[in-house]
Amino acid sequence: MEINEEKLKSFIKKQSEETRRHFDIVAEDLRSDMKLLAESVGGIQEQLVILREMVAKNTEDIVMIKMNMEIIKNSLRKKVDFEEFEILTKRVALLESKIINRK
Repeated sequence: MEINEEKLKSFIKKQSEETRRHFDIVAEDLRSDMKLLAESVGGIQEQLVILREMVAKNTEDIVMIKMNMEIIKNSLRKKVDFEEFEILTKRVALLESKIINRK
């Protein structure tokens, strides 16, 4: 089999066309994969924004709960102090009545 210049050119042209088609298919496949990846990243970014908003809201709620707990804690302290004051008032009144009755 004899290879002349024209056959060689024809062979190279066919090979280059085949290679170009192959790379076009690979490029299209890569484009498709990149599009899917971009869509996935977009979805993840949306979820991240939602999660950030939820964390911010939860943080606000936690701050409010802590403030309310501090108010309740202080209120309970005052309540106990007030009850102790009432007991002392009753004891003083009882002692005063005993002293008055002795005279």
